[in-house]
Amino acid sequence: MDLSAYLDRIGYAGPVRPDSATLKALHRAHLKAISYENLDVQLGRRVTTDPADAYDKIVRRGRGGWCYEMNGLFGWALDQIGFSVMRMAGAANRELLGDLLIGNHLVLLVDLGAEGRWIADVGFGDGSIDPFPLAAWSGEIEGFAFRLEPMGGGWWRFHNHPYGWAKSFDFQVQPADPALLAGRCDWLQFAPESSFVLNLVAQRFRNGAILQLRGRVFRQVTPDGVTQRTLDSADELVAVLKDDFGLDVPEVADLWPKVVARHEAVMAEAAAKAAAEPA
Repeated sequence: MDLSAYLDRIGYAGPVRPDSATLKALHRAHLKAISYENLDVQLGRRVTTDPADAYDKIVRRGRGGWCYEMNGLFGWALDQIGFSVMRMAGAANRELLGDLLIGNHLVLLVDLGAEGRWIADVGFGDGSIDPFPLAAWSGEIEGFAFRLEPMGGGWWRFHNHPYGWAKSFDFQVQPADPALLAGRCDWLQFAPESSFVLNLVAQRFRNGAILQLRGRVFRQVTPDGVTQRTLDSADELVAVLKDDFGLDVPEVADLWPKVVARHEAVMAEAAAKAAAEPA
């Protein structure tokens, strides 16, 4: 890794040392500069868990990525600076669907010695903009409410803010099996029922808000609530990705028929569910 190139990519020019102040500053800079996105999955381009691939894509080519890429790159940069980093196998929405989801998320544990152990996660998309201590806590970060609690059996659960697309993620404090992460990465990008195959997704922290794009629905989330609009054309999709998420990927226009079809299917499912509920 050319660490200076990564720091330029995230717009960070501050001190570079393995302490909590630097960790927080880098975490924020990364999330403000780089969008969470699954455009390669939608375009049929294979994604790996190799941090070198993430470096080429995000730093050299100016793209974003999903958890394996975002936290993979961030963890590598922290290694280069001298942080003690452990990769853990997270399980987003395990509270809803169980242990089959273990490994669908990559989480970083950063040991700061006398400053304690911290969870760093720039790959959840719309979670905390700051790292947080590995301890039971609840509170607000920039107005968004979060909670971390022990669950028994060595599990911890991070509860996302109420407007997050993923409700929570679980993890155990132990090193991840790289083969488990690689296998889950493949499943998420190739299985027809994977939400990442079904839905185009982009998320970014910008101007005090969290921007979320899921298919045709473009949302702006603040602690006060959510505003949203529906995109009307392939050109608008390409423009929103470029102007709001910093993703210049014009070939995404070819995905528009799929995006529209998915939107209509979701709307139909929601209407059918509403009709079936008792008045």
